[in-house]
Amino acid sequence: MNPKKVKHIVLAGNPNSGKTTLFNALTGLHQKISNLPGTTIEKKTGYFNIDNQKISITDLPGTYSIHPKGEDELISVGFLIDPKEAPIDLIVFVADAGNLSRNLLLYSQVADLGYPMVLALNMNDLAAKKGISIDIAELSKHLGVIVCPVNARNEIGLAKLKEAIIKVDSAHQSTFYDGTGISDANFFSNYRHFLQDQIQKLNELDPEQTKKNELDISTETTARYHKIDKILSSSLEQDAKKNKNFTQRIDSVLLHPIYGFLVFYFTLFVIFQLIFKVAEYPMNWIETGFGFIAETLKTNLPSGMLSSLICDGVIPGIGGVIVFLPQIIILFTLLAILEDSGYMTRVSFITDRLMRKFGLNGKSVVPLIGGMACAIPSIMASRNIENKKDRLITILVTPLMSCSARLPVYTLLLSLLFIEQKQSWVDLRGVILLGMYLLGFAAALLFAFIFKLILKQKEKSFFILELPDYRKPRLKNILFTIKAKAGDFVFNAGKIIVMVSVVLWFLASYAPGDKFKKIDHKYANYTADDKAVKIQSERLEVSYAGIIGKTIEPAIKPLGYDWKIGIALVTSFAAREVFVGTIATIYSVGNPDDVKTLSAVLASQKRVSDNTPLYSLATVLSLLIFYAFAMQCFSTLAVTYRETHSIKWPLVQFFYMSGFAWLMSFIVYQIFS
Repeated sequence: MNPKKVKHIVLAGNPNSGKTTLFNALTGLHQKISNLPGTTIEKKTGYFNIDNQKISITDLPGTYSIHPKGEDELISVGFLIDPKEAPIDLIVFVADAGNLSRNLLLYSQVADLGYPMVLALNMNDLAAKKGISIDIAELSKHLGVIVCPVNARNEIGLAKLKEAIIKVDSAHQSTFYDGTGISDANFFSNYRHFLQDQIQKLNELDPEQTKKNELDISTETTARYHKIDKILSSSLEQDAKKNKNFTQRIDSVLLHPIYGFLVFYFTLFVIFQLIFKVAEYPMNWIETGFGFIAETLKTNLPSGMLSSLICDGVIPGIGGVIVFLPQIIILFTLLAILEDSGYMTRVSFITDRLMRKFGLNGKSVVPLIGGMACAIPSIMASRNIENKKDRLITILVTPLMSCSARLPVYTLLLSLLFIEQKQSWVDLRGVILLGMYLLGFAAALLFAFIFKLILKQKEKSFFILELPDYRKPRLKNILFTIKAKAGDFVFNAGKIIVMVSVVLWFLASYAPGDKFKKIDHKYANYTADDKAVKIQSERLEVSYAGIIGKTIEPAIKPLGYDWKIGIALVTSFAAREVFVGTIATIYSVGNPDDVKTLSAVLASQKRVSDNTPLYSLATVLSLLIFYAFAMQCFSTLAVTYRETHSIKWPLVQFFYMSGFAWLMSFIVYQIFS
């Protein structure tokens, strides 16, 4: 029996209508789901089977209208108008039952493209809580399509939806809008061609044509809403008593211009307290465990190159990754809960007025907050910012937000400031860590304002954001987020850290010429107890790693750093978190018999010039500032290049951030030294 032809269906709908949740429920693929508009930036494709029929399904970015205003909407509209990759056999339009009027605007526009369609009416449970009752049969009759009530979060109604997917095989016959009032005659012949013309005209600089174009769109939208209202008047009822629902009552506090900010700041305070309070115990266990492993291996393995590689290169490198995993898990667990509940969208709303003063808008907050995790997907998320200038500024300043890669560095340095901190209900490390994140945000606003003055563009900026209902966070989604983020940290960043640790071990264990032999000869008759430490310390200084550190030392000495710190600065340009693994490797090589915790090892380091503590208050604060501002992520520069299509902006990003980091670190060190 010949296999049936693969049927290609597309999921379309408004942002936050549950498309990606439905996509995951149908395919079993674990895509990133978020209760934030604009999260699905690039289309995703998966497969599933119905009665031995293979179905290909594509999840498009959410859009409010067929007339694109941002790059994410352009992806959807362009795919619908001209699906070059594969013909579209069916469109499953996902609509939020609680916001049906707004959702049906896009539905009506997509319906006029002539594709076969099924309407998946999602989130009916939330609509019922609002007092909304929908007559499915009546709605289906008016629209001329099969309407399938579903609850994608709980995977309810999927069987009937799959039946409809197989059943529908003819094009949508009825035209929703006839083009009344539109000046462009192309509309009447082919709506798809009309839209192609509209998109082309929107990219032209002719003000008169643009004004005419906008008038046509306004006329079309008004006419569509007029018909939608007629349809809903006979198929939808709403209980006015339930109109003021739970979401609205909570929003009266969280969207308040004063209380909203207080709640946000308190939320951040709790998050950073928990990062240290809860994570402290597993971190200590992990650190002790790796110290025990290293000590055991050194005792039992025969001395030599392999033993040194494992104990001084691989073990410190792996330990430098795993020890911060508890903090990473806690941070992303809490962020996932806030995001999935719908709270993060409220943060975007209340900060819009503040953002606009600095050349951004409320949608910029989504990438900026996402930058607390990683700048790379956050820069990509800026695609849903319609204004090109706002989007470019957001891309340029997002890396200033303290990402998860900085967290291990902050943690290590803060442990040096409070190495003997007494137990109390407020962890000062958490307070300063919160301050570091706020400092990054303040720097982002500062440079956003500078770029606002420098970059010239007359395009108007506007802010349209849907506030979703509050929802109970999904355990499945939170667990997936934790798994994905922790896995990304361990296996992606971890691979880099371990690789750099091994390379550093080689650079620190070998030197040009016979320099090591001269040091061994120098201490041949030396009998003091610290002979091994002195030999390894001098070997490190003349090694290849030492040569690299000594070369850049003049540039970093005004910041309070020595050549060993210089090595860590160089390697952490691959990824910021490599700093910790580098430091662990360097001091492990220099102190082969020292199995103290890394913070204790660093606290004992002295300057050669005056025997004062190397990691003094001034040096630690200088390092904190440097890592808060410096651009030390080549992957971020690469994605900036991809998003801006110009080498100019990654270079601007690198030099302004690195220069600002050096200047501020210099000032801080001079003040506190």
